[in-house]
Formats: sequence, C-alpha cells, structure tokens
Amino acid sequence: MLTLAYPWLLLLLPLPWIVHRMVPPRIERRPAVRVPFFATLVALTGAAPQGGAAVARRGIWQTAVLILCWCLSVGALARPQWIEPPLHRDRPARDLLLLVDLSGSMETRDFTDATGAAVDRLTAVKQVLDDFLSRRDGDRVGVVVFGNAPFTLVPFTADLGLCRRLVQEMQVGMAGPRTVFGDAIGLGITLFERSTVPAKTIIALTDGNDTASRVPPAEAARVAKDKAITIHTVAIGDPTAVGEDALDEKALRDVADATGGGFFRALDRNQLAEVYRRLDAIETRKVDTVSVRPRTDLFWVPLAALTILSMAAQTLGLLPRLRRGSPAGRADGHPAAAPGVRP
Repeated sequence: MLTLAYPWLLLLLPLPWIVHRMVPPRIERRPAVRVPFFATLVALTGAAPQGGAAVARRGIWQTAVLILCWCLSVGALARPQWIEPPLHRDRPARDLLLLVDLSGSMETRDFTDATGAAVDRLTAVKQVLDDFLSRRDGDRVGVVVFGNAPFTLVPFTADLGLCRRLVQEMQVGMAGPRTVFGDAIGLGITLFERSTVPAKTIIALTDGNDTASRVPPAEAARVAKDKAITIHTVAIGDPTAVGEDALDEKALRDVADATGGGFFRALDRNQLAEVYRRLDAIETRKVDTVSVRPRTDLFWVPLAALTILSMAAQTLGLLPRLRRGSPAGRADGHPAAAPGVRP
C-alpha cells in the first residue's frame, strides 16, 4: 500500500499560485542605446518600437515544466512509502530465574541417574534441569547459584544452549559451603529490575536451611511479591537431616505461599523430575505477538523524475540558441547576411 509519511506537506502545492497572485510581476529593464539613425534601423529590421519596461512572460510549456517540477519536489518532501503486508513475530513474555543451591550437602550421593547408578544430588539436579531447559523455548532464562553468597551464573538470556552448557559446569562448593537462600532471592529481585516482561518467575532449589543470609527468606519473599515475582520452591534431600543440612520446609513453603507460587518436595530423582514436569505445566510458554509492517521509502522516485525533467527542459531550451548561432545559407562557413543588409 502506498502512503505518505508527511501528507500535510501537500498543503504547499498551491504556494506558487498564491505567490503569483499576491506578488507583483517581475519587470525586466533592458539598457538602450540612443542612435541618430533609429528610424533607419526600424525600417531595415521591421521591428515595432516599444516604450517603457517590458514584462517577462514565460511560454506555456515552460510554465507546465515549472509546475510539474514543483509538484515533484513537494511529493519527495512528503516522503512516499510503500507499506508491506504485516509480519508477525513472537517475543518472550516471561523471565524465568533458577536459584540453585551449591552448598556442600549437594554432593551427598542419595540420588540415582537415568540408568539407576548412584549419583550426588547436584548431578541429578543438572540432568533434570537440562531436560527442563530444553523445553523453555520462548522464555528468557537466568541462573543464580548460592552458597556463602549468591552469584549470577547466567544473566537473563534467550540463548538456552549457553544456559544449559553453563548449568552442566556447576560444581559443588563453587559458591561456598553454606546456604544463603534469602540473599539469593534478593539477588534475583535485583536482576528483575531491568526486566520489562509482564511475567516474572523464580524457581528455587535447595537441600538445606538458611543459616547465613543477611536478608531472611520471608522478608525477601515479601519484597518479591511487591515486585510481582512468583517464587516456586523445591526441597530436595533427606527431610530427617539435622544441623545445617536440615531442610526447613516451613520456610520454603512460606516463601512460595507469600508470592503465589508452589512448594514441592523431591526425595529422589524421579520425584525431582516429576516436580519439573509439573512446573513445566504450570509455567507454560508465554509470548507476546508483535506485528511489524515493513516500510520502503520511495522519495527517490520523484527526485529522479525531477532531475530528468529539469535536465531535459534545460537541453530543449538551449537548442534554439544553438540553431541561431550555427552557420546557415553559406557554403564558405560565414554567417548569412540579414535580409535587406548589404554585406
């Protein structure tokens, strides 16, 4: 579809006519030479003498060319554009942040892998997370690991291949042996500050209780609720453990309830995989559909026509002058004498 970016500029089209009507015509004054034999010159040339100043007037074709050039100039200024059919594109409508506990208790070998072999908790978590991330197409995903302190392993990105590769490189103790769950939530809230998507979700996985956070998990959960962030908590490991390895299920449940999320318990790899399958059903893919109509500028078309027209008009205007100045009527190349004048 053809359209104009600045259609209001078409109001300039009658401007030359307004100027022509409002401004007095240009008077061209030519210098004259007084000669005593003026009557003889008039008789020889046959020209009728005119007194006073002469008003310069253009021919019809010159006026038509000027009008057309003005129309083309205004048309180029109005910026004609060709609008293509709309293109629809999906963009992520949710940011998903994973909080992964890397405290020392995550190397406890009480889980099994897909083949039934005994593995530590982190290995089982990485296997399940890899399958979960493989189905997150359309989301931006980030990963925060925590131990003595929380660290951003992967900032929000739509590159799920990079995210899955870095998750597989996680090691127990790389963030310290302790558990700062509340501080990890606080870091997650900070990462969401630059997010502009409508849906924000945190999935937190831990196998111990919070022992070193400067911000209690319950307080961090209240801040997350105010920021419209939903937190799902996943407790793994032995619920009968004591000390720092003990699971504070009540704290995890309170965090989830405060933000409208869910609390899940995973005592082995099968339960952990089932938790992420349920999370995958709850946190379905969310996208915004954006319609874009490409525009192609065509202002160069009237500009090209204007250039060609003006050059052609100038060329045609020079032809009569060339003909008047060319040799004619003499074989020796000298200009012919004017009628009634002796050479």
